[in-house]
Amino acid sequence: MTHSPRPELLAACWTSAGDVMPARGSDRSPVPIRERIEAVARTGYTGFGLTRPDLVAARETIGLGEVAKMLADNGITHVQLEWITNWWTTGEARAASDEVRRDLFEAAPVLGVDNIKVGADDDGVAVSRDRLCEQFDALATDGAAAGVKIAFENTPFSHHVKTTEQAARFVQDVGNPNGGLILDIWHAFRGGTDYDTLPEIIPSRFVFGVELDDGWTAVRGTDLEDTFDNRVPCGEGEFAVPKFIDAVRRVGFDGPWGIEHMSQEFRKLPVAEALSRARDGALRCFEVADLAAANRDDS
Repeated sequence: MTHSPRPELLAACWTSAGDVMPARGSDRSPVPIRERIEAVARTGYTGFGLTRPDLVAARETIGLGEVAKMLADNGITHVQLEWITNWWTTGEARAASDEVRRDLFEAAPVLGVDNIKVGADDDGVAVSRDRLCEQFDALATDGAAAGVKIAFENTPFSHHVKTTEQAARFVQDVGNPNGGLILDIWHAFRGGTDYDTLPEIIPSRFVFGVELDDGWTAVRGTDLEDTFDNRVPCGEGEFAVPKFIDAVRRVGFDGPWGIEHMSQEFRKLPVAEALSRARDGALRCFEVADLAAANRDDS
């Protein structure tokens, strides 16, 4: 049996952020950025994710050049930034969104950023699909000028683009080569996506990133509380992570696999321990996926 090479793993921003979560008071990590980068590298990840608030804090204290040096010194070869929303809006919301865009685009060439994650958070204001397509196209074009890909992530709790199927159709309808999709298992499972359909609904050229985690079939609390508080290491929940990995491989994805872990339990752990447990769960799922693929090929 031929073994697949060990997958490259990217620690998505919240996986190394410590005791902090979005939309709950301060959204800045209490962990110094050097400590986070060193912990990510020491636990075997080659990718590092960062939010805009932590990026700006680092820029204003040590400078983007020093962050880039830390990443290089620690063998981090993939960098992901997040999160831009309200890119389709007008007025104050759009002005705030454009400020975020400027900060992330400024950092992209300095840090060697692979992609910037964006979403369509539900602000309660109706927007036409044509407007979303037009403005995502413009955002992707602006990203290309800054040398960074724009990766859209759907969320089931948005009314704009809820399911993975809808997101796949959205990025293909826009058709901008610099605008693609994040395939996130949490949102695929919560949106009712059949993993086996992934190779049929999205060409590999539109898949800019993948995120793995695990959870329970029953939603606990609100959708947002569930996604922020109740994730478990890959393989310990009910999301059939090896099956998702196999489906994404059949799409043709060959980039780093994001590990995005958020839970009340993990926020209490030392960062290196949280990273290690998330890594170990993911690697076990890759082993299961490898075995299943080998058995399929031999049959």
